Amino acid sequence: MFDGYNRKINYLRISITDRCNLRCLYCMPVEGIRLINHDQIIRYEEIVEVVKEAVALGIDKVRITGGEPLVRKGVEQLVAMISGIPGIRDFGLTTNGQLLSAFAQKLVDTGLHRINISLDTVDPVRYKELTRGGDINKVFLGIEAAKKAGLKPVKINCVVGNSSLEKNALEVKLFCEKHELQVRFIHQMDLEKGCFSIVEGGAGGDCSGCNRIRLTANGMIKPCLFNNLEFDIRELGIREALLQAIHLKPEKGSVNTMNSFHNIGG
Repeated sequence: MFDGYNRKINYLRISITDRCNLRCLYCMPVEGIRLINHDQIIRYEEIVEVVKEAVALGIDKVRITGGEPLVRKGVEQLVAMISGIPGIRDFGLTTNGQLLSAFAQKLVDTGLHRINISLDTVDPVRYKELTRGGDINKVFLGIEAAKKAGLKPVKINCVVGNSSLEKNALEVKLFCEKHELQVRFIHQMDLEKGCFSIVEGGAGGDCSGCNRIRLTANGMIKPCLFNNLEFDIRELGIREALLQAIHLKPEKGSVNTMNSFHNIGG
């Protein structure tokens, strides 16, 4: 499955909720957010049908995101349903880690392959400030639970302001080296200003080789994070929404004035 710029599209990121149990400074405004109505949130059965159709078109890599995906009830049931679809070779989930210690083994048992955990500092006080109340010890417990359950590799997503040489980033790097974790440094992005760059230690942000499309929590297929284009699976039908998103995927990102990170995933 190739787009108009001969890029092979084989990666589907699925935001299953816009709800989150943290309020990170770079993700949510201090005044809060307007949540999607519950009747508009995509049902698990719809997600499964999207994945089946996407796999039939060439998708073989799937990642569950949020918001925070582990706050949605029954997420392990969704993992089981997706993992049972033939053709998926890489199945991951991104989490802030606050609930991971209780879910890690369940996720492995239902078919998840690997996990990414957000961690921007290893300083408990700074972590609480950045997340507006998060408990870093829960993240540490989640990391250990993920390793014990056999999720491999365990990757750490570290958002940096200007450089991976910042104090917090360097401390996260040392922590990852000590605990045999893979770290990815993600420069802080701005959807409305079109600010993004290539992820250090990952492939995100490289428009020339972008292989992904996204399913939002309210049932839209988006061909690009930094673009307003989106295609409604409920109005167009799943296959047509996927085909249009791939056919009209832009050559490179520009701006996104319609979405926020809490409802589209990173």
